[in-house]
Order: sequence, then structure tokens, then C-alpha cells
Amino acid sequence: SCDVVFLALHGGQGEDGTVQALLAVMGMAYTGSGVLGSALALDKDVAKHVLRDAGVRVAPWIMAPATEAQVAQDVGFPCIVKPSIEGSSVGLSLVREPAGLAAAVAEAERWDTNVMIEAFIPGRELTVGVLGDRALPVIEIIARHELFDYECKYTPGMAEEFPADLPHALDETLKNAALTAHRALKLRGYSRVDFRVTPAGDIFCLEANTLPGMTANSLIPKAARAAGMSFSDLCETIAKLAVGFHGTKR
Repeated sequence: SCDVVFLALHGGQGEDGTVQALLAVMGMAYTGSGVLGSALALDKDVAKHVLRDAGVRVAPWIMAPATEAQVAQDVGFPCIVKPSIEGSSVGLSLVREPAGLAAAVAEAERWDTNVMIEAFIPGRELTVGVLGDRALPVIEIIARHELFDYECKYTPGMAEEFPADLPHALDETLKNAALTAHRALKLRGYSRVDFRVTPAGDIFCLEANTLPGMTANSLIPKAARAAGMSFSDLCETIAKLAVGFHGTKR
């Protein structure tokens, strides 16, 4: 037996509520969100509807199949094509011209039968960790690619990540939006909410991650470090939150 299962899984059944449901049936405490929150957040189409209804601005999107004309009208080019239910940016493509749409959809379909096509939002990549009921310091990501894609996320030296230097009002707005997203999606324990901020200052929520990376150099630990929390203290806090949630129905 154990006091708590510390989950460090990404995508698929590790993050869509399947493993969470299994652990719940077994009566075991586990870190991260519950069954419902995990399922809601990983399904990007459903999550966007929930976030939009909660007042969190999201990029325009449609679901495949869609013609080039439909995409041009409803989303525009360039656009992002990605699996709707997947993590770590696998199967994601930046499509600049209509001619590239079919190949990008085919690539995304290798990972999921549901494919999302959303507007590409230019600007700064910012992310906000949520721990318990508070937002951690905002972290800025500068990737060597135009997108913070799989290679940039997992290849050393392909991205710089550091506490963001932001005006106070923007900092607070991002933190409040992250907390709103966390609550609207019924997440618990901890999460990471990703944003893009355009040169004009418009804020768009990209997605919420229910089991964000937890290596010592991942984004949540960096945010915790900026808040004065060590990696071991962060892990202990997450575990204690999980024990506290044990037995709840979410």
C-alpha cells in the first residue's frame, strides 16, 4: 500500500481520466486532477467550449473535416492543426497556406481521429502554474522554433524559460485567467495554463495541462522556484494536496 500515487504521465490514458478512474476505483489517492477534470482538459474541443463560456478568451477554431475555404473564413491562415485529444504537442503543425492543410490534418489523424484547426496567435508565449488555490509567477517561453513544439519542449537548448517581465496589470490578468480556467475545467491540485499575448496586448488561452512536466527543469518547478519554493517542497505540496482531495467525487 502507499499514501499517494504521484502521477507523471502525459497524454493518452495517462491524462484523459482513465488512469485516474482506475486509481479512484481502487481507493487510492493520486496527484493531479480527478477523472472529470482530466477528461475535460485533455479534449481540446470540449475545453475550449468550457473556457469560452467561463469568459476566458480562446483562439477561433473549427474541427476537421473542413475545406480550405471554410478554414480561411472561420479561422484564417496561418493556422494550427493538431490532434484534439493528445499532449506534448505531438502531431501539431503550423499551416501557412491552404495547400498545406490536407497534409497537416493527415499528420494529426495519425494520433487522434478528432482534429482541431485553430487560428495561429502571434506574440509572446506565457504560462501560469496553479498550485492549490494560487497562481505561481508567470513564466515566459522563448522557443527556437516559431512554436513551442515537441522538439523545443524536450530537446535541451531549444527553448529559454524564465520569469516574465510584465506590467503589473498584465501579470494579474494572466494569473486570474489561469485560476478561472483551472476552476472552470474542474481541475485540482496543480495545473499549468498556457497563453499567447499578441503585440496589441490581447490575451488568448491556448490550453490547460492537468499533469504538466515535473522534472527539475520543467515549467512548473521553475515557476515554483521563482516563488521561493524548492523542487522537493513543490513535490511534497502536490502530494499533500492529493491526500487532501482523496475521497472527493471529482
